[in-house]
Amino acid sequence: MSSVDVFDAGDGDLGLVNANDEHSVFLMSPERHLRRLPSLSALENRTRRPSSSFVATASAECLDEIEKSKPRRPSLHHLSRSQTLPKSYVRSPVREKEFTPGTLDASVSDDVVARLRRWILCVLVVNFDLDQGPVINGVFPPFPMSTSEKENICFSSIPDSFRYDEGAEAHTFRIRESTLEGKERQALQQFQDGFLYGFSYFQRKRDEYSSRGYDQRSMIILTHYPWPALYLELVNKLGPMFLAHDGPMLESACHNIASWPPPDPGTTLELGFLGSVLTVELPAAVDSQQAAKNLTIIEKLVSQPVIYASSTPSIPPPLHLFAPSISHLWSIWECLLLGEPILVFGPTPAVTSQTIWWFLDVMKPVPIAGDYRPYFTVHDEDYHSLVNKNPPKAGVLLGVTNPLFDTMCKHWPHKLSVGSSATPSSKRSSKAHLIAGPAPGWQTKTHNRYISKDRDLLKQLEHAIKSDGLLDVDGRLSHQLRQHFSTRAVQFLVPLNRYLNTLIPSPTESSQSISSVESLPCRPRALKPFNRDQFFALLKVHGSPLPFRSSSKQREFYERWLRTPAFGLWMARQEEAINKYL
Repeated sequence: MSSVDVFDAGDGDLGLVNANDEHSVFLMSPERHLRRLPSLSALENRTRRPSSSFVATASAECLDEIEKSKPRRPSLHHLSRSQTLPKSYVRSPVREKEFTPGTLDASVSDDVVARLRRWILCVLVVNFDLDQGPVINGVFPPFPMSTSEKENICFSSIPDSFRYDEGAEAHTFRIRESTLEGKERQALQQFQDGFLYGFSYFQRKRDEYSSRGYDQRSMIILTHYPWPALYLELVNKLGPMFLAHDGPMLESACHNIASWPPPDPGTTLELGFLGSVLTVELPAAVDSQQAAKNLTIIEKLVSQPVIYASSTPSIPPPLHLFAPSISHLWSIWECLLLGEPILVFGPTPAVTSQTIWWFLDVMKPVPIAGDYRPYFTVHDEDYHSLVNKNPPKAGVLLGVTNPLFDTMCKHWPHKLSVGSSATPSSKRSSKAHLIAGPAPGWQTKTHNRYISKDRDLLKQLEHAIKSDGLLDVDGRLSHQLRQHFSTRAVQFLVPLNRYLNTLIPSPTESSQSISSVESLPCRPRALKPFNRDQFFALLKVHGSPLPFRSSSKQREFYERWLRTPAFGLWMARQEEAINKYL
């Protein structure tokens, strides 16, 4: 048998795994296996208690037990304590009690559920079963989902393969939301985009009762908000605690979240969560930049860090992700801006989702009009519409780990292969594993760069990559890289904003227009139509702050962008914002 074999994953879809890798997560298997899940039976009884029972201070012994159970992740700060931990913990038994699959029949008040769903829709537990594949074994609080949503969540929450004996990692996914009658949509209107965002904490540990020797489960936070920094922080705190201590941690976390104030755009909040106080800044709008201050290591140790909700977490760092293609980042950024479809291949969902979110982050405030999936599988409902023999749709960004996509997407114009390892919380297997798929780096068939690189920054990046693994220890270069491209995104919009100002009618123009037709009632002022010839005439005179390689390249670049869906979206949002003041 070859090292990579194609097998039938059900419903006519094909999956791809490393058949020689005993640590691969096989989506289906003929082997029989009785899955023993953590007991959540206490959840029903506990949720009937007054909510005050969840805000007592935990003992020092229990806190030490929690710290030992959590995977080790680099930490540069210590958050202050809060009264948000459950009164007592239940130690994990040697063998976990079996839990009947299905929606948890938890009894919580409608008021608590309504306040909880201002921030999250529900928390799910997905277990990998050798006979059925990944299955949902718990939902809290109960939340109506279609069959396609359940399948998408199941397959998106567990990696295609996990190359480590034991460990954990967190990743994100984005799936299309089904329209179910009576389904609640409590997200802020500007954040309702027809998709659900899942933040998954996957854990794999040895299990002597399993025929393959491992227990593999995920805990997922489901929400309408595309805020990776915030929700990955939550899932990285709740995931290990819940999988180790069961229901009390879940109910405590839900009551914590229900006590938070509403997620008003642009606000900075202090949110108590499982013994910590999180200082969180929410974005003012979907396309708003959230620029974090670059702190030194000492400042990070002594200060209370602010979580910028919509920004990208710092781990894994960008230099780790883009090392093989660091000199091509300027071409990649241009392709993103022009709405070019890009296939992003990585070794783990954590790596692909981190890459996609970083790309989206450095594009702001330029709107993203295309579909993007931080982690995409062959089982996704939209697989056949996004991956087929036709040219890919404009602006599509797919983060994938299955080597099958390399074959199915051969005709795509751009491919990027990133990363080389999993999260720091995993223990390496004694065997070396070859990563199937495209070679690390950037491949493009059509793009020729328009804008000059920053040669000084590139030299610093290349020197850091060659420094024997000391890749940006203090994070300063990663911050500088993000700031560089974010600044360029703002500079790109300067000529457009300059011309937009000429389209705002003055009070004199408005009164003359109204008086010319006396029979018409007084109407509010509105933007004049966008005229491309006038825009390019103004661009020729004033130019752009971006260092284009020539004036012809400058005009061609803006001409291409004006034909993308992003221009229409940007114009609509600008017109809506300006008309409020007119």
